Amino acid sequence: MSSDDILAVRDLKVSFTARRAGRKYRVQAVDGVSLSLAEGEVLGIVGESGCGKTTLGRAIVGLVQPDGGNIAFKDDDAIAAGGAALRAMRLNVRMVFQDPYASLNPRRTIGDSVAEAGDINGIFRDRTDRSAMIASTLTAVGLDPSFATRYPYELSGGQRQRAGIARAILPTPSVVVADEPVSALDVSVQAQVLNLMMDLREQLRLSMLFISHDLGVIGQISSRVAVMYMGRIVERGATRTVLDHPLHPYTRALIAAIPKPDPSKRILGAIEASEPPSLFKRPAGCAYAARCPLASDRCLVDIPQLRSAGADDRALACHNV
Repeated sequence: MSSDDILAVRDLKVSFTARRAGRKYRVQAVDGVSLSLAEGEVLGIVGESGCGKTTLGRAIVGLVQPDGGNIAFKDDDAIAAGGAALRAMRLNVRMVFQDPYASLNPRRTIGDSVAEAGDINGIFRDRTDRSAMIASTLTAVGLDPSFATRYPYELSGGQRQRAGIARAILPTPSVVVADEPVSALDVSVQAQVLNLMMDLREQLRLSMLFISHDLGVIGQISSRVAVMYMGRIVERGATRTVLDHPLHPYTRALIAAIPKPDPSKRILGAIEASEPPSLFKRPAGCAYAARCPLASDRCLVDIPQLRSAGADDRALACHNV
């Protein structure tokens, strides 16, 4: 962990027990992920559904128990230390969820949901202070303070997501993990919420881990990006470098799938049509080998490790690039 990093994840592993056809399986959702987040930085995590990016985010905020590895917040290994260190990290590393309706308790008012972390941690001096902080936080996310007395069903999707963001920033955290925060919203509302999150990042000096399957959104909001495939990071680097000059065949396939008004501009290869391997029966070597045009015999038996691939934290996990 460098002096500029506020959060560092090292060799994180998360698995789940699942049953299929009467048999019990151990599914490896996150498999040895390492990443770091500097103060004030936005790091994008991108990949198709099922790649483990949401599980990674939930493990970082403490909603999922890792099987191995460590998560260091401000140089303290929160998992190993436990107790006060873990509670401090949970208060300072907060999450904005994908579904703004499912993430809010339908039986609680918006004001009570926004103030929940403050209530638990005793940050309010009295009820007047509590009401004032709820009102100022709702105003900060573009909602009228009167929304504090409303219930989630009375809000639109965009308003509910703003309420979810308000809940994540009261009290003000150091890191926000945003899990697909705009994927359930209309395009016009997506732009409003993205602009809001970037404004809050500057005003509150937040660091942000932004999880998405949309490379267009990642290109707009993040300074660095990590591409995940079946629980592993396969490429990492400065966002514009990765998007303009992708190295890994999987990254190229993701970029080729971005809709473009002029089909002649799609020059990076065919859109990926096949499905990834089953998590219940992972391949022995590179998980992408069955779909990769560059796959060799080595790829079928040897898992490629993430290695340096140039300046600016560029890294790649591929035997043939």
